[in-house]
Amino acid sequence: MVGPGSIILIAIVALLIFGPKKLPELGKAAGSTLREFKNATKGLADDDDDSKNKDAK
Repeated sequence: MVGPGSIILIAIVALLIFGPKKLPELGKAAGSTLREFKNATKGLADDDDDSKNKDAK
């Protein structure tokens, strides 16, 4: 598990590598990518549930 010290260290390294102007853009891109991934996996799970319900009927 990642502790708070590790998160702070990662944030400092990211700030040094990308700079303060690029960091919000990268965070926004990462958030939207994660959101799309969750929606896609939710859609797959819903499709799987639908197919199970059809087979049961």
